[in-house]
Amino acid sequence: MADFYDLLGVGRDADADTLKRAYRRMARQYHPDINKDPGAEDRFKEIGRAYEALSDPQTRARYDQFGEAGLGGAAGAPDMGDMGGFADLFETFFQGFGGPGAGGGRPRRQGPQQGDDLRYDLTVDFEQAVFGQEQEIKIPHLETCVTCSGNGAKPGSGPTSCSTCGGAGQVRRATRTPFGSFTQVAECPTCSGTGQVIADPCSSCGGQGVNQVRKKLRINIPAGVDTGTRLRVSGEGNAGPRGGPSGDLYVFLTVRSHPRLRRDGLNINSEVKVSYLQAILGDTIEVETVDGPQSLDIPAGTQPGAVQTLTSKGIPKLGNPVARGDQRISVTVELPKRLSDAERQLLEELAGHHSARGKQHHHHNSGLFARLFGQG
Repeated sequence: MADFYDLLGVGRDADADTLKRAYRRMARQYHPDINKDPGAEDRFKEIGRAYEALSDPQTRARYDQFGEAGLGGAAGAPDMGDMGGFADLFETFFQGFGGPGAGGGRPRRQGPQQGDDLRYDLTVDFEQAVFGQEQEIKIPHLETCVTCSGNGAKPGSGPTSCSTCGGAGQVRRATRTPFGSFTQVAECPTCSGTGQVIADPCSSCGGQGVNQVRKKLRINIPAGVDTGTRLRVSGEGNAGPRGGPSGDLYVFLTVRSHPRLRRDGLNINSEVKVSYLQAILGDTIEVETVDGPQSLDIPAGTQPGAVQTLTSKGIPKLGNPVARGDQRISVTVELPKRLSDAERQLLEELAGHHSARGKQHHHHNSGLFARLFGQG
């Protein structure tokens, strides 16, 4: 896809007047009624699409940030260059058969437009997601120009009625199709459907009524959020054109994984290793939780893979942080690979006492017990 700025022959910092002059110059040069070269009509359509996107500060901001993919089909060629144009045509054609809306096309926008919503991706630590936290972020967004209060006109002047459409915000144009020629009512390209133009534009915003500003925000991350949680910050999106209300900011969260704790819904899973003697005799050990180190009782006779539960040491429920899940701790029993002579003697005696057939099988059972502990 050709770059919109290159198509119009302007720099990325071009103001509204420069864009308009460039568009008119290029449109005259490539208009199919004037330029009969092959490809001139296609170029004319591309220039129209470029100007339509860049003349609106909202779509221009999206284009600057994401390229043509950010427009999401919003900037259709103004003269039937795409399927959106054909949809407009048939809508106009069928409206022509009925009532007061005959040939009316889309209704003119009433009142100031709301600004775009914005998305901000934020990565937080595991503990931040569990307990919540205030976090400061910086976002680039459009704010209403303070010099002209968003009307786009130099202080002391104001918008005037658009001479192209006579203030109606709409113009009629004939469209040639395989079915014949139709008159279509379309948004006025000069005033973008507002019915007003700025004769003496505000120098601070170039007549757009909005400025790009990098703003610091403190957002509250509630306890219990997870990857994919979406926070809405009302009124912190882009300001609307001509003093229109601001959109919202949506913060999409990603939670970093913890090296030893794993989330499972509202529960936390972890593992702990104990020696074979601790498992046999029982013990009290210290384990890691999101609340800090906690004591955990290992009952005598704990089996490998047993799961111990610490109640209410899991994840707080989002929106109701008093309700918390549990921490489930899987116990791994470690068997020794080497024994001291004293340990070996004690274990052999123990194995003898537990022999199924008494002392005559003492050596057999001692060997079996030793093999169980890696000495076979």
